[in-house]
Amino acid sequence: MDELKNEIKDVIISSLQLEDVTREDIVDSEPLFGEGLGLDSIDALELGVALKKKFGIKFSSENTENKSHFASVDALAEYIESERAKA
Repeated sequence: MDELKNEIKDVIISSLQLEDVTREDIVDSEPLFGEGLGLDSIDALELGVALKKKFGIKFSSENTENKSHFASVDALAEYIESERAKA
């Protein structure tokens, strides 16, 4: 799971062009939005597209659980693992 979390962090950094951020700067359990990493709704859209390309997972705009999936790197990793298990 640590490898998956590092891959997620790499996607966050590259897709959002966070030049001054490293993997080590992103704490797995901290929020990605608001007080944590400080991402916004536009970042969420870009990140969703990048995660879909990298991991082949889908996020539906109608899914009310999306906010919880994007809560942290930990939450994203759990969601990706659960989607992989379904496939």
